[in-house]
Amino acid sequence: MNGKSEISHRRSTVPAPNRAGDRLVGRRIVTIGGGSGTFSVLSHMKKYSFNISAIVTMSDSGGSSRMLMDEFRRQLPLGDLRQSLVALARNGALWREVFMHRFEQSDETDGAAQRRGVSGHSLGNLILKGLQDINNGDLLLAIEDAQELLNTAGRVLPVTLAQTSLCADLEDGTTICGETDIDTRGKNNLNDLSPIKQLRLVPPDAPGCAQALRAIRRADTIIIGPGDLYTSLIPNLLVSDIARAVRESDAEKVYICNLMTKHGETDGFKATNFVNEIHRYLA
Repeated sequence: MNGKSEISHRRSTVPAPNRAGDRLVGRRIVTIGGGSGTFSVLSHMKKYSFNISAIVTMSDSGGSSRMLMDEFRRQLPLGDLRQSLVALARNGALWREVFMHRFEQSDETDGAAQRRGVSGHSLGNLILKGLQDINNGDLLLAIEDAQELLNTAGRVLPVTLAQTSLCADLEDGTTICGETDIDTRGKNNLNDLSPIKQLRLVPPDAPGCAQALRAIRRADTIIIGPGDLYTSLIPNLLVSDIARAVRESDAEKVYICNLMTKHGETDGFKATNFVNEIHRYLA
């Protein structure tokens, strides 16, 4: 395969277990994505002797991440980082349950009162925030500490350390800003919706995380997907440094296509439409 210009479209299959001398032992695998799709892939990949680096989107704008960003100035979203850390965890079920636990949503209607408590928060997000505070605000050091706690089978890296917002320009001329609003518009409206014409980051010049760029340059295989095309995968490729690094890499490139479309994002898409969109944002 010509790694510079081609992306293979493959079914999601689990490789056979490695044996001594297997050529895949120690292979440098980079995954790019976020959400439940990346969680599933990493949960299986950690069983094999790969050198894994998971690069995750940093455009989450809802839930516990949103509450932390509202409460603490310049806080980056932690939800996708947390999910990938848990997926790679080897340190027993208890630690995984601790990081995935979500506090019950309070019936309190006062928004300010909710923000002062833990109602609706993910405990894992709070732990990551605490580790970040211990490390004088350094998110990468906080992730390293979380990896030590969970004994992860690989590294988790943010695609960027810049604060960004995700916006979707629709074919009808309107714009939706905020990853959560883009992600849920099909759930909130079952009628026909205007297709997404262009996805963009605000600001558009967010630099790629240096450690993520280094992982891509050293990768033997780069896996994109599975996951929501416009809210989990393409946001990573909107970071121009990341798209350029993937484009220029000689690594084998694999795109794992979703089996189903998503209303409000990929209505009527065929596999070729998914692949073409990945190519468009990599160009």
